[in-house]
Amino acid sequence: MSDTSLSIVSPQEAVSVVKSGNRVFFQGAAMTPNLLIDTLCERYEELSDVEIMQIHTHGNAHYLQAPYHNAFHLSAFFVGGNVRKGVHTPYGDYVPVFLSEIHWLFRRNILPIDVAFIQVSPPDKHGYCSLGASVDITLPAILTAKKVVAQVNPNVPRTHGDGIIHIKNIHVAVEINDPIHASSMETPTQVEATIGKHVAGLVEDGATLQMGIGNIPNAVLNNLSNHKRLGIHTEMFSDGILPLVEKGVITGEDKQVKTGKIVTCFAMGTQALYDFIDDNPLVHFKEAGYTNDTAIIRQNPKVTAINSAIEIDLTGQVCADSIGTYQYSGVGGQMDFIRGASLSPGGKPIIAMPSLTTKGISKITPFLKEGASVTTTRAHVHYVVTEYGVVNLFGKGLEQRAKELISIAHPDHREALQREAHRRFKN
Repeated sequence: MSDTSLSIVSPQEAVSVVKSGNRVFFQGAAMTPNLLIDTLCERYEELSDVEIMQIHTHGNAHYLQAPYHNAFHLSAFFVGGNVRKGVHTPYGDYVPVFLSEIHWLFRRNILPIDVAFIQVSPPDKHGYCSLGASVDITLPAILTAKKVVAQVNPNVPRTHGDGIIHIKNIHVAVEINDPIHASSMETPTQVEATIGKHVAGLVEDGATLQMGIGNIPNAVLNNLSNHKRLGIHTEMFSDGILPLVEKGVITGEDKQVKTGKIVTCFAMGTQALYDFIDDNPLVHFKEAGYTNDTAIIRQNPKVTAINSAIEIDLTGQVCADSIGTYQYSGVGGQMDFIRGASLSPGGKPIIAMPSLTTKGISKITPFLKEGASVTTTRAHVHYVVTEYGVVNLFGKGLEQRAKELISIAHPDHREALQREAHRRFKN
């Protein structure tokens, strides 16, 4: 490392700053600092009561597995696949919170952080390292943590925006040279492709898009090549937008907030995506407290927010983060953008999902499962899309909502849903 003022130490020495009883933050998504995390877990016999805070991370998450878990307890703001089982044990828990409000937990000293583990690019000539593809809640974490421990990696893309940290604010660092976490795009199924066409039909020229990772967002993007002047203000994006940028479909020229910029708080995808965001002034990375602030989102025109659901009941209540009492994911930013889109001039909040689960169970149900969370309330829901069509519940009564939703349910389940609606509304 050319800049000798960055304190480079062994992984063992780096994680020695963590003491029993500390609260430790892990940067997530593509930037998960796994060397630091795994080395910390090796100290399980000498540590106790260490609280881990994170959103979605990649890696083995040994801190929730025997014998390591005796030293750690996870408080997850979002439940990813690597910790899903662990949060349902005595060693983990889920903290329900909007992505837009997590930063207040740090800044208002509600959950003060002792140590933050991050992964960054090598410092530039001015001594600044980049947080790469994950600024989200990492920026407020490092601004409030007592100590910051960094994994310095030349494969971290240097991103534009607010995701930077000066070496003087890094307590100690370790050096690695490994690829950051990547995820490949899958080919949408026929059902997902059909949903993508329906949603794309709702997108107007000049719209500002929010969408996440997955086959349905990619299927939507695949159908937007003939659109014009689209903008991006989102909490995350993946490879699906790249062809639209290259074709000049995404220009951001109609946006009111950071006109012409792709605004996001994290990105997750293939190496092609990371090459795209590296040193690209077109892409502006902000913290989640900014990207997901409804007061900011609503300033853009025709905000079209595309989110999904685990199930939706006949009145429009959306469960998107639990299967009954089983915590599957998290609140995330769904409500931030559903609300922001509904307040935007010409905005369209959209819930898009297949009509059936992989087991053939209807995702449109008379009632949410017992113990299921209401991620998005029926008062917030507007558009609902399945492969069978599009309905708009805004302004509709409960009985009419049931009829609309049944019309886009899978045909095999419509008769049963109609019986349940009749039983409820006595018509």
